[in-house]
Amino acid sequence: CSNENGDVPYFPAMTNIHYQSGFGNTFSTEAEKGALPVGQNSPQRPPKGLYAEGLSGTAFTAPRAENRSTWMYRKRPSAMHGPYKRIKDGLLRSGPYGEVEASPNRLRWDPLPMPTKPTDFVDGLATLAGSGSPASQAGIAVHIYRANRSMKDRVFSSHDGELMFVPQQGSITIFSELGPLEVSPGEIAVVPRGLRFKILISESVRGYLCENYGQPFRLPELGPLGAQGLAAIRDFVAPVGAGEERGGATEQVAKFQGGLWATAHEHSPLDVVAWHGSYVPYKYDTARFMTINTV
Repeated sequence: CSNENGDVPYFPAMTNIHYQSGFGNTFSTEAEKGALPVGQNSPQRPPKGLYAEGLSGTAFTAPRAENRSTWMYRKRPSAMHGPYKRIKDGLLRSGPYGEVEASPNRLRWDPLPMPTKPTDFVDGLATLAGSGSPASQAGIAVHIYRANRSMKDRVFSSHDGELMFVPQQGSITIFSELGPLEVSPGEIAVVPRGLRFKILISESVRGYLCENYGQPFRLPELGPLGAQGLAAIRDFVAPVGAGEERGGATEQVAKFQGGLWATAHEHSPLDVVAWHGSYVPYKYDTARFMTINTV
């Protein structure tokens, strides 16, 4: 597929998205054959003139079983942009939540209305509730997302916590630096802290967004229940590499310590051609959840 500038991204057709299965696995994938280095993470001269960059989700001293990191091989350095500048937060909020005094009364919300003017994922975010704060690296925020157009020349990342998407109406494609995930109602998806992505849609969408300030999500233990049941590791899927090669200005919006900041690229920062690692986005079909042990 190509855009109006004639640029041809590696991004596959929406109907031809492939995945890798597993939870917490170390994956390897490349959009161009031979783009992934062999035997080295950061060679002096990566294949095809790419730039090697490491993204860490844990301290580099973390034990092997807990370590989460990914090496990306991209067309241009991710730091090819000017200084970030503060922008308006809109209806997005982060802890500590001191704007309104908490009430012991029962509360309920009607669904938030769909936007009537052109609104992408970032513009349509609204915060309902939360606890803790990004600075303490503990707690969560509960947001609603609403959108009636794709993020065309814009990408987003949260440096405050990982994001769990729960679509309520309409399907979304989360096109991250590591590739695309198509997520529909009945499925959930998680994007790690700090990973850049954009949301693509073909219809108006709405859903829930959980921002986890604390330790990354993990699967619960199975002991008392037996060796099987609940969510199976093989039912979680991660994206296959599919970088976007596109020129033109792209706004990068980052959520950092509760506020929104923006900078600009002269290209798409989603230009990762190959990657390997365990710090990845993933999705899960909740229809596959098994509430009892299978013997």
